[in-house]
Amino acid sequence: MPETPRYFRALEWGALLALLGCGLWVFLGTPVESSQGFVQKIMYLHVPSVITTYLAFFVVFVTSIAYLWKRDLKFDRIAKSSAEIGLVFCTMVLTTGMFWGKPTWGTYWVWDARLTTTLLLFLIFVGYFVLRMSVPDRDKEARLASVLGVIGVLDIPIIHKSVEWWRTLHQPSTLFKTEAGAAKPSMPPELLYPLFACMLAMALFYGYLLLMRYRVECGDDTIQEHIANHPPEGSRA
Repeated sequence: MPETPRYFRALEWGALLALLGCGLWVFLGTPVESSQGFVQKIMYLHVPSVITTYLAFFVVFVTSIAYLWKRDLKFDRIAKSSAEIGLVFCTMVLTTGMFWGKPTWGTYWVWDARLTTTLLLFLIFVGYFVLRMSVPDRDKEARLASVLGVIGVLDIPIIHKSVEWWRTLHQPSTLFKTEAGAAKPSMPPELLYPLFACMLAMALFYGYLLLMRYRVECGDDTIQEHIANHPPEGSRA
């Protein structure tokens, strides 16, 4: 087992401390929102999870295109690692959204345009991993997964614009509003600053997870390549 790089440990502890600090800030240092009450604090997990999901799948999009262009498996390893993390964060988006929706809308789930398109994104990337597991050839797996990854990420602009294109229960973006041709924060600083901090902490955590999963994928490919080149004695013709 290769020695863990020093920067990897620094990123690990940085992400852990950032998440811990944000948690303390949210629960001890932010006011209770007047209209929604304590449940509004779900925002500090829900919104950063949305942003991190978008980030993870954007990385899938870029590295999938890079693999189709260069046919270098390192790009596919990054895409696969990022897709796995993105799927986890997408699950968090749907779960926290349901828990936020119950006291806000009176129900855990409605077939709202944004919720439905987000669920579609989740199902696309579940299919992405089913596809990977069903194709035995490594290069063919990478090629087909890259195509599906590029197509699947095209759902993200639809998710983002769904509140503008259709009538939905989901509120539009509340981070900024446009006044006199300029974008201005739509929430007070005591709510906005910890939200930005949570976004940064979650992005840092994503970076740590991506590096960790990439190292695992490199190890798996090395093992599979060794097995292919040195089959057990009993399996030889």
